[in-house]
Amino acid sequence: MRKRYVQAPGRSDEASGLRFLRKADAVDLFFVGYGLLIVVLVAASYAAGVFRLLPYDPEAVNLGLMLAPPGTAGHLLGTDFMGRDLLSRLILGIQAYFLPGLLAVAVAIVPGAALGVLAGYGAGRADRVITWFSNLVDSFPRLVLILLVVAAFKPDIYFIMVVVGLTNVPATVSLVKVKIRFLREKNFIEAAEGLGLPRRTIVLKHILWHHCRASLIIRATLGMGEAILMETSLSYLGFGVQEPTPSWGNMVQSGANYFLQGNFWPSTVPALAILLSILGFHLLGDGLNNLLERKAVH
Repeated sequence: MRKRYVQAPGRSDEASGLRFLRKADAVDLFFVGYGLLIVVLVAASYAAGVFRLLPYDPEAVNLGLMLAPPGTAGHLLGTDFMGRDLLSRLILGIQAYFLPGLLAVAVAIVPGAALGVLAGYGAGRADRVITWFSNLVDSFPRLVLILLVVAAFKPDIYFIMVVVGLTNVPATVSLVKVKIRFLREKNFIEAAEGLGLPRRTIVLKHILWHHCRASLIIRATLGMGEAILMETSLSYLGFGVQEPTPSWGNMVQSGANYFLQGNFWPSTVPALAILLSILGFHLLGDGLNNLLERKAVH
């Protein structure tokens, strides 16, 4: 009697996934790996700052170690112009943008996806109103709009990040609307409705989860990189987090006064942290986009 072998559930998908990863571009895998490393480091550093697992007190002044170079007396990255440990302040400075950045991403993704669904499903007035709103928001220069809000209301960083998130809503609206229009052309939505599926299930599961999930994750990574840039820029200009609370932006600003004296590390260290973090989030989004597009083609 001939034996029949039954393949274990999930083995085919797992094998195809492994084959896809082996055929994936090494550059894209590097981008994703580097981006995930940055995400893990940022999250771990934020947790270390919250629980005060820091090498030194980030606000402790030591005038005897002013502008000490990296490696001096156990200060791995050196000290600033007041003798404060740069590594501790660098770790604590992540709090300035981490939760506000997540808020900006949530504001951009959640309302943007909802409005995109309304614009994609609703023909006529709903689409026109949402498109008009998106074009209106896009017509304002982003940094100028944020500076106007800061000058008018003098808000805290969370309110500023809500504004940053709102300026990213049109991009999410366009992404979801285009995806729904594409699925409608393929008669996907009409077929699901014909099978009697509730509209909530079609929208939440079959459209947003199955067809928009990857694109929304990519938008979130790019949005987090932009949130870091906005927060550090505003803190550098004096509109964001104020001394003595550390932010990477105000650390660059305060250290820049000593750069031409040869003491470059107080401004270079946080500037490199900004560069590497933003680069990590953008490369993560770029790498995921390339990998997922290639997987969809295959």
